[in-house]
Amino acid sequence: MRIARFTVGDGDPAYGLVDGAGERLAEVAGDPLYQRIDLTGTTYDVADVRLLAPVIPRSKVIGIGKNYHDHAAEMGGAAPAEPLMFLIPNTAVIGPGDPVVMPRQSSEVHYEGELAVVIGRLCKDVAAEDAAAVIFGYTVANDVTARDLQRGDGQWSRAKGFDTFCPLGPWIETDLDPAGQQLTTRLDGEVVQDGSTGDMVHGVAALIAHASAAFTLLPGDVILTGTPAGVGPVAAGQRVEVEIDGIGVLSNPFVRRET
Repeated sequence: MRIARFTVGDGDPAYGLVDGAGERLAEVAGDPLYQRIDLTGTTYDVADVRLLAPVIPRSKVIGIGKNYHDHAAEMGGAAPAEPLMFLIPNTAVIGPGDPVVMPRQSSEVHYEGELAVVIGRLCKDVAAEDAAAVIFGYTVANDVTARDLQRGDGQWSRAKGFDTFCPLGPWIETDLDPAGQQLTTRLDGEVVQDGSTGDMVHGVAALIAHASAAFTLLPGDVILTGTPAGVGPVAAGQRVEVEIDGIGVLSNPFVRRET
């Protein structure tokens, strides 16, 4: 099941179920994270609505660093023995098509295509074998990073937490095997990342166990699972597309903030 968050014209955000072709959307009443799914009877062409970030985390986005061996190597080190976690403010989240605003403080902004996990219920100290029970679904993410600030600060909050630096979308897929999906990132149509979620050092279940041992996870919290090799700079005026098989394509333009 694919669940989208959207608006029509100047209307309030609503939720809907997207068909397998990604072309039609059936509106549902309320927020499916908290209510059972009831169709309103209203349908739209996806092309006629504005897709929003499929979830705005009420609590937190948890990032995972260096979770692919090839990416760890390209960053100049080995993958950590335990998941390397960092937090991203929910104000960084934007939706498909929204512009990523590159801050004046950075001259080296990078894309990072990632699989994102959306948590479905309040949980703490989840065992890996029980992790599936707390997952609402999966979406596509771009963990945008001001690489020069990441190096200079020595920690990652600012480098990864700027407003607009966490695009999510185009919708949430609730029925997905997270262990073997192709992840492809394109910069202005050219493939720059070509990996598989099956190559994660720590799989989704292990990440949920590790994160929930530190933080209580709330419905709508998002875990970014790391990026494969191929990260690199993006310039103002370029567009980044991240595609994950079984979910869809997240596409965002990049613009420069000058003041």
